Amino acid sequence: MTAWLSVLVPLLVMFFALGMERVESRLRESTVRQDELDEMLEQPRPDEVRALFRSGTGRALELFRLRNRRRRGARRSQVPSA
Repeated sequence: MTAWLSVLVPLLVMFFALGMERVESRLRESTVRQDELDEMLEQPRPDEVRALFRSGTGRALELFRLRNRRRRGARRSQVPSA
């Protein structure tokens, strides 16, 4: 019995550590930059606020990033080329 426990306990600890590493990597990928979140909350649009309350920060930030890309694209097209 002691031999089984001495083999089983380290294996369980190893699998638990591997599982926690996967959870941590997913959390690390989904982190939000503070400056981006601050900017979104300073200038909210109705669709972003609705997405924030219905789906959470992930979807609201997707809409915010899409809006910023459109805005940057419009600025680049307005700049006259030399």
